[in-house]
Amino acid sequence: MAFESLSDKLSSVFKNLSGKGKLTEKNVEEVLVEIRKAMLESDVNYQVVTNFLTNVKAKMLGTKVIESVNPSEMTVKIVYDELVELLGSDQEGINYQADGITTIMLVGLQGTGKTTSVGKIANLIKNKENRKPMIIAADIIRPAAIEQLKTLGEAIGVEVFSLGTEVSALETVKAGMEHAKANGYDTVFIDTAGRLHIDDELMNELKDIKALVNPDDILLTVDAMTGQDIINVAKSFNELLSISGLVVTKLDGDARGGAVLSVKSVADVPVKFTGTGEKIEDLDIFYPERMADRIMGMGDIVSLVEQAEEKMDLEAAEKSMERMMKGEFTLEDMLSQFDQINRMGPLGGVLKMIPGINKLTKDLDTDEAEDAMGKSKAIIYSMTIEERQNPRIIRTSRINRIAKGSGTTRRDVNQLLKQYDKMKDQMRMMGRMFQGGKLPF
Repeated sequence: MAFESLSDKLSSVFKNLSGKGKLTEKNVEEVLVEIRKAMLESDVNYQVVTNFLTNVKAKMLGTKVIESVNPSEMTVKIVYDELVELLGSDQEGINYQADGITTIMLVGLQGTGKTTSVGKIANLIKNKENRKPMIIAADIIRPAAIEQLKTLGEAIGVEVFSLGTEVSALETVKAGMEHAKANGYDTVFIDTAGRLHIDDELMNELKDIKALVNPDDILLTVDAMTGQDIINVAKSFNELLSISGLVVTKLDGDARGGAVLSVKSVADVPVKFTGTGEKIEDLDIFYPERMADRIMGMGDIVSLVEQAEEKMDLEAAEKSMERMMKGEFTLEDMLSQFDQINRMGPLGGVLKMIPGINKLTKDLDTDEAEDAMGKSKAIIYSMTIEERQNPRIIRTSRINRIAKGSGTTRRDVNQLLKQYDKMKDQMRMMGRMFQGGKLPF
C-alpha cells in the first residue's frame, strides 16, 4: 500500500523523540535528517522535501516547542500540519455548474486506467451525490475502450454515448452533448483518447474538444506506480490544457507514494480522486487531512465510518446486535459478521483506517487472516440450518460430513466450534452488563 514505508519510518522517528525531555537544536537536526531520509526514500521530490523541512524546522525551533513538556507530540502536530498543506490543504471536488450540464473531460496517457476511472467516478457521483451522469466514448483510436465503457456503463446503470470509430472524436462529442441536453442529463463525462506519450496529434484533438465544450473540469489520470514521472506528465498536460485535478490510480499497489505528496506543490494541480482497487467501487474522494492521518499512522476513522454506512447492511447488523445482547448468538450470526467484514473490503485496508491499529497488527498477516475467515465461512455454509442454529447437536458423524463438504479437516471444524463458544460466552457477558446498566469497560 502506498505510503506504508513512509508511515513506518515517521512513526519510528517520533518514537525515538518521545524519550527526550526537551528539544534542543541538536535534537531538531537529528529529527530532520531522519524525516528527510524517509521522504526521499518514499520518492518525494527533492525540492519539495527541502521546502517541507525548512518550514518544519522553523516551527520546531519556536518557543512553544522548545519549552513543551512533550516535544514529541508537538513535533507530530507540526509535521502533520505541513503534510496537510503539502497535500493541498482543502478537499477539492468536481466543479459542478449551478444550472445546466456539468462537463468533465478525462485525459491521460495509455495504461493509466483512464477509461476505468471514468466509470468509477460516474458511479460514485450517481450513488453518492444523486447526479444523473452520461459518458461520451470519444476514444475512437481504441475500439476496445468503447466496448469497455459500454460494459462498465451497463454494470453501473449509466448511458454510454458512442458513434463508433468511423466518426471523429469532435463530432462524437458534439452529438453526445446534444443527446445529453435532450435527455435531461446533468453531468457528462468525456473519455478522450490516450497515447503512449504526449504528442501534437493527441494535444490538438484534446484542445479542439476543450474549445467545443468548455469543460468545468479536466481531470488527468496518472498511475501511482510511475513515481516521479507523475509530476512531469501533470506539468505537461497542465501547460497545454490547464487541467483542474488528478485521478491517481493504483494507489493500493506497491507505489512509494511520494509523487502524490509532491504534485500539488510542484505542478500546482490538486489530487481529486484516488483509485484503490480494481472493483468499480474502489475509488476514494481525496481528502488531504485524511491522507495525512494515514501517513502519520493515525488511521482514518471518518472514512471507515462512511465505508461502513455505504457497504454494510446496517439493519441486519442492528438485528444481529440485538440478538447478541440477549445471548442469542448462533453460527448464522457469526456468518453474518464475516459477511459484513467482507463487504468493507480487504481486511488489511480496513485495519489501516483504525487509529493505532498499525502498531498492534504490525506482525499480523492479513492475508492469512482473510484465508482463515474464508475457511470459517466455508465450514458454516456446509452445515444445515439446524446445525447453524443449534451447534450442540454437531457430533462426530456431522463433523466428518461438514469437514468433507467444506474441503477442510475435522480439526478446522472443531476449532471453529471452540471459537464460536468463546464468542457466545463473551456476547452473553456483554448482554448482561448492558442489561444491568454496566458498560463492559
